[in-house]
Amino acid sequence: MSLDQTNVVDAIGVDDATGELVLTITDHLEWTVRVDEHLLLLQEKLKSYLRFVESGEMLEVYPDAKGRAVLIDVVCKYPPSQLASGFYNQVAKIVDGAGIKLQHRLFSAD
Repeated sequence: MSLDQTNVVDAIGVDDATGELVLTITDHLEWTVRVDEHLLLLQEKLKSYLRFVESGEMLEVYPDAKGRAVLIDVVCKYPPSQLASGFYNQVAKIVDGAGIKLQHRLFSAD
């Protein structure tokens, strides 16, 4: 799965340490070219994830999610640009209002 498949949840699981349900977005795109297109894809992907949670589809697909806090984890291949970091911060505040956490991080093979 990847960022360009905006209507697909890339990965879903439970964090053993926190008990949170983690929905992962894999972002393989660079931030040096076509930044507007990259942001649009990311926005569409995030909207799909929010619909997945808020519509109840998440519980149908993954019944173990019931009663768990939800974290959307964006795993990036490349460091985000300044514009992207601002976007992440803004979106995190919005989804937090819906009771969902958002984080972004660089992929680490460790």
